[in-house]
Amino acid sequence: MTSTGNSRNADLALPSDYDAVLAEVKRRVAAARTAAQRTVNTQLIELYWDIGRVILDRQRHQGWGSKVIARLAQDLRRELPTNRGLSASNLQYMRGFAAAWPSDRPISQQAVGKLPWGHITLLLDKLDDQDTRDRYARAASEQGWSRNVLRNQISNRSLERAGAGASNFAQRLDPADSELAQQIAKDPYVFDFLELGGEVAERDLENALMERMVDTLRELGTGFAFVGRQLHFEVDGDDFYLDLLFFHVEQLRYIVVELKAGKFRPEDAGQLGFYVALVDDRLRREAHAATVGILVCADHNEKTVRYALGGSHAPMAVSTYTYDALPPDMQRALPTADDLTAGLDR
Repeated sequence: MTSTGNSRNADLALPSDYDAVLAEVKRRVAAARTAAQRTVNTQLIELYWDIGRVILDRQRHQGWGSKVIARLAQDLRRELPTNRGLSASNLQYMRGFAAAWPSDRPISQQAVGKLPWGHITLLLDKLDDQDTRDRYARAASEQGWSRNVLRNQISNRSLERAGAGASNFAQRLDPADSELAQQIAKDPYVFDFLELGGEVAERDLENALMERMVDTLRELGTGFAFVGRQLHFEVDGDDFYLDLLFFHVEQLRYIVVELKAGKFRPEDAGQLGFYVALVDDRLRREAHAATVGILVCADHNEKTVRYALGGSHAPMAVSTYTYDALPPDMQRALPTADDLTAGLDR
């Protein structure tokens, strides 16, 4: 038997399953609240899309201009004073929304129709290409991105870079597995959030990545789970340390990440291939997909990478990292690839 903490009911004997029932009711209330919020959002997005189509139709057939839309907003605010979403700027967004997604298929059946209004206005503001808008809308809907995450993903061109890293996956993995593994590799990875300065070598970069692990995992992509850093392996008395090890929970594979502050060298591929083989032998289980390696460096020569990967039996990719999304003054305060290389040499 259990009892509540309320003094008035301190002596009340409760059924043995009371706590379980309480937890279940709370879960159902939370689920109903979430479902209601989704329903309200869907209705709002459908309303905004319909209003946008009305405005778009009048612009096309009756020549409505911005002054007419401003007057419409003014009259709507007077007639519907409690509705704050009918400003002139929001009506313009609705018009843009309808123009960007003109399909006769209900907007609620499309990925963008499942997003909050703030996400949609961000897509309209930040992206001009409709195919790209659709890709980010689908990703945001499927992966539950917040508005800030969506903004960062667009700024960093995450979807455009996904799968762009030079790799030998097609030669070392089965076709279907190769396609999955390629989704993991980006070129470049954008680590603007690290705010590195001064002379930065691999260990400094690694430390900064660990300090900002949430942002790092977000940049790496959906599905990455952190396993360990400087992971120790002993091979007949010889000690080896992997920079970073991740596990991809959707693809069920280990990802070995090696960091190089300088330019890619062919011997780097050999080292990474050795680590991939170690993880495959020591950690990989029968249900896991093949382990892959990603080498993140400051710069690389494409032909050198191709030759190096062509001679490796381990599936791996080579990508760079960049601070390109930072403002120019911040970029100037950070080390260049040459600075990183010089720092490492010293």
